[in-house]
Amino acid sequence: MTKRTAPDAGPSTPEAEHVLAVLSALVEPLAGTLPGDAEVVLHDLRRLPNSIVAIAGDVTGRSVGSPSTDMLLRKAAEGTLATTVGYETRLPDGRVLRSTTIVIRDSNDTPVAALCVNADVMIWQAVKAIAEAMLPGASPASDSEAQAEPPAENFVRDIDELAQHLLTEAIGACGVPVELMQKKHKLTVVSDLKDRGFFLLKESVEIAAQALQVTRFTIYNYLNELGNEEDGA
Repeated sequence: MTKRTAPDAGPSTPEAEHVLAVLSALVEPLAGTLPGDAEVVLHDLRRLPNSIVAIAGDVTGRSVGSPSTDMLLRKAAEGTLATTVGYETRLPDGRVLRSTTIVIRDSNDTPVAALCVNADVMIWQAVKAIAEAMLPGASPASDSEAQAEPPAENFVRDIDELAQHLLTEAIGACGVPVELMQKKHKLTVVSDLKDRGFFLLKESVEIAAQALQVTRFTIYNYLNELGNEEDGA
């Protein structure tokens, strides 16, 4: 199992650097301890969106320098980063993962790093299904349990893929084709993109402007308008 590490981050506090160094040393041993197909990923939250600085295992196909998931980016933008244990998500090929995200903060309560574990549980689900079929008295999962969809979290491999995903989600949520959008619709899309952390991405304003068929100055105006609304609230 190979651990890959990124170059040092820019200027930071000694405390943050120490935290990242300690966690980076844990990535490979933790991945080697986990049963089955699993990976351990370390995010330097100062580097968002390209936040992966160490990774061991190969479940999601990502590497050092790859961006965070859309879920982590959204929570960072919202200021709601928190440790989440044992949640399920799904890869594009249909594999179900059991994931844990541990957010580490410094002495000032600033989020510094996120240590994430992603384990492919498909084999364990198959074992469970066989056991339920063979053991007397075992009850199969109900239809609602079988059909339940895990929370959406996308493990993208580069910034372009992340930007396209966020744009597609925000425009789709608006429910109006771009060609038919009025200002209120485009403002809604920009607001949604802002909530998703889209504008933390490099050249995000230009990308949004092209997708919404407006100028980048219009996007800036929308963002200013949204900022004024938040100040008023």
